[in-house]
Amino acid sequence: MQKLLIKGKKKLSGIIPISGSKNATLPILAASIFSQKVKIENVPFVKDVFTMIELLNFIGLRIKINKKNNSLQIINKKNVLNSIAPYKLVKTMRAGVLVLGPLLARNKKAKVSLPGGCAIGTRPVDLHLFVLKKLGAKIKIKNGYIHASAKKGLRGCKIKFPSVSVGATENAILAASQASGKTILLNCAIEPEVKDLISFLKKIGCRIISKGRKIEIFGKFKPVEATYKVMFDRIEAGTYLIASAIAGSNISLLNIDHKIIRTELKILKLMGVKIKTFKNKINILESKKIKKIKITTSPYPGFPTDLQAQIMVLMTKAEGVSIIKENIFENRFMHVPELKRMGAKIEIKNNTAYIQGPTNLSGAEVMATDLRASVSLVIAGLIADNRTLINRIYHLDRGYENLEKKLKNCKSNIKRI
Repeated sequence: MQKLLIKGKKKLSGIIPISGSKNATLPILAASIFSQKVKIENVPFVKDVFTMIELLNFIGLRIKINKKNNSLQIINKKNVLNSIAPYKLVKTMRAGVLVLGPLLARNKKAKVSLPGGCAIGTRPVDLHLFVLKKLGAKIKIKNGYIHASAKKGLRGCKIKFPSVSVGATENAILAASQASGKTILLNCAIEPEVKDLISFLKKIGCRIISKGRKIEIFGKFKPVEATYKVMFDRIEAGTYLIASAIAGSNISLLNIDHKIIRTELKILKLMGVKIKTFKNKINILESKKIKKIKITTSPYPGFPTDLQAQIMVLMTKAEGVSIIKENIFENRFMHVPELKRMGAKIEIKNNTAYIQGPTNLSGAEVMATDLRASVSLVIAGLIADNRTLINRIYHLDRGYENLEKKLKNCKSNIKRI
């Protein structure tokens, strides 16, 4: 099994190009089930994206991969697609459930395995099923599979989400885009990746009106051929922002719309990180003194749960006690025991972490438990004394494109063994 070996205490400098968004690409790929022919650009070739490509191939789409320019061409010449998304292709990836809405809307039936992914919480599919039932689907869960049917097709209606959910909002938009009549969704997620999905659907011919947490979808659209460029990965950008703040002397991040990550930039500046923003670029200069802060994770435009583990490492360098309250997932502090093995002083009470700083971290053998936790250990390794060995790095490969190459280009001592 592959591991990452990092020798820390090296000041980093250089340029890091930010890849396309994994979390935007996956629902856009699910939406391509409706299209006849579409080209998607700025695709990050990470494990989750390859898994979704494999799933779409299984369903019956033809996909041409161009790694040189990070693009995909998707062609659908079949009138009837396979309605099954098997366990072997969904077990490692939460986003696999996003094919449920499109398959059901297109084929009037779908059989999709209950999804897997990171072990950071229950993340039930209840809200996905709640929406599809409202649209007229009959749902049964049997032998680990969701069996959905709508013999007369899905019907548009008015739906209010009982709580904000990115995945359920995306599945609702996808299903409603081919339901008869108009669907009104209330209390929707407004993450940039949801907006990117809406932009893609508009590009291929769907009529959607989005305002605040309200989305109106006019169904039964006829798809047209299109080329679409996926947005930048704001979580990857945030990860390298934090890594640069803690280990960098002068690093430039490219391909960024800084307006989308206003909250993250504001918090880092409050912590004393020196940041300069340009049109499509951010410069991070060496920050001598990091200040303590209190953060609560929340849906966009709040501070993202996907950056909680990373910023916790930065907090180990702050003067005094910093606090993180985790409001999204109930099991997202699994990286804490590994950081403590490296010398971090962290105490957990219920859903709140208290981080005492400043602390010198020392290299150790540690284990990645989920995607974002794994990259927090990489960040810790960059500043730790001696060597850090990270096990189970397949988590990293699910969501970070060319991580070692990007860090090596900034003079880090990191290698895969």
